[in-house]
Amino acid sequence: MNAAADRKLFLGGRLKRLRRDLGLSQTAMAGDLGVSPSYLNHIERNQRPVSAQLLLRLAETYDVDLRNLGQSGGPASEAELAEAFADPLFQGLAVPRHEIVQLAEDQPAAADAILRLYRAFSDRRVRDRAEAEVAGAASPADSPSEWVREYIQSRHNHVPELDTLGEALHDALKAEASSPDESFEALARARLFARHGLTVRTLPAEVMVEWTRRFDPHRGRLLLSDTLGPSSRAFAVACQLALMEHGAELQALTEAANAPDAPTRNLLKTSLTNSLAAAILMPYAAFQRTAEETGYDLARLQARFGVGFEQAAHRLTTLSRPTARGVPFFLMRVDQAGNVSKRYASGAFPFSRFGGACPRWRLHSAFRTPGRVVTQIIETPDGSRWFTLARTVDRQGQDAFTEGQDLAIGLGCELKHAHRLIYARGLDLQEPEVTPIGPACRLCERHPCAERAAPPVGRALTVDDWSKSVSPYPFA
Repeated sequence: MNAAADRKLFLGGRLKRLRRDLGLSQTAMAGDLGVSPSYLNHIERNQRPVSAQLLLRLAETYDVDLRNLGQSGGPASEAELAEAFADPLFQGLAVPRHEIVQLAEDQPAAADAILRLYRAFSDRRVRDRAEAEVAGAASPADSPSEWVREYIQSRHNHVPELDTLGEALHDALKAEASSPDESFEALARARLFARHGLTVRTLPAEVMVEWTRRFDPHRGRLLLSDTLGPSSRAFAVACQLALMEHGAELQALTEAANAPDAPTRNLLKTSLTNSLAAAILMPYAAFQRTAEETGYDLARLQARFGVGFEQAAHRLTTLSRPTARGVPFFLMRVDQAGNVSKRYASGAFPFSRFGGACPRWRLHSAFRTPGRVVTQIIETPDGSRWFTLARTVDRQGQDAFTEGQDLAIGLGCELKHAHRLIYARGLDLQEPEVTPIGPACRLCERHPCAERAAPPVGRALTVDDWSKSVSPYPFA
């Protein structure tokens, strides 16, 4: 008998977390699933395995994706915990892998709490170092961006309420078009004026100064910088339309998230507004269908929906609707110094969350070929293989390939999905050429590596007078 098929599933921690997320008591969930409360209690305590019949009832009753329920403690939580426990802070504890796996599997809420504490500690440590280097420099006490990123990721980068609103508003705009060729921006401008009395003006960058988009409620004007290209301008108008038409819904979603403070709430609302704007420009069903039909050809998606490369790539990471799932992509955005300014994933995420990405990933070398898509198959230390593509974009979101290509977008998926992508055609996906990569250098134990920027934590260096390694930090 197949060992994998015969393996019993103990999902107590994840089932308990699902129940609490739904706000149900054990008695209520047991009634929904047609089992006794004592049987459900035994399952939650991992004293009984989950049967196939119960899994099917869970999927039917609560619209649960069984693949997500079967993942270990959420996307990449085991890797995140291992990364956190590798910090010098825990030197001497030597937490074994089986304890990390058990924590991620059986106590996902506790695992999340540990990671949240570690992120707060890491942020404070970074700030302390920066303040030591620049005497008297102030820094924020919290990290709103990290909180928002984690909240969005906890929903697998998918907010179905916004997709529904976006599709409806997109259809309403199309119904108001005087001709089939009327652009989205023109339709949105017309609706803003007709329904909300707002006009849209484009002003020189010298007048806008630091702003690319600014709303003047007193004069009823949306002001846009002339540095914005067509797709970025359309997105800016879509953001304003989203706020005017569905501000109440956006506020309700923001309040429901229970963000810790006002700056974090404001940043979350901005993120949700951007998601709704993307859903208006790229309505879910049409975008997912076009993506599948074109082999996820980003150039075709850009042309079809009038959006930029980054906008289309980001939208691909949100295609998690249970009835129409897309390829589960992850996305990372970096600058030429390696600073990560965006991380999103609809499934597992293979890279370091507390450091930069591996320099062996071609995301970084994309800066040498501005505007061109470069592909690569990579392998992470756990043996997982990923198909990735990368391309530069302009920081201001302009569409033309101009100077200032100072950001790179990396997009990828598990290798098993690569056959669905036009970018993988002609490649040998059965025996591919693979580049081994690791997490941030201080956590990576791959050796030798000529690109290594720091020695790994907890490993003794083997530098001597008689030999020289290709790696600047050889270790035992």
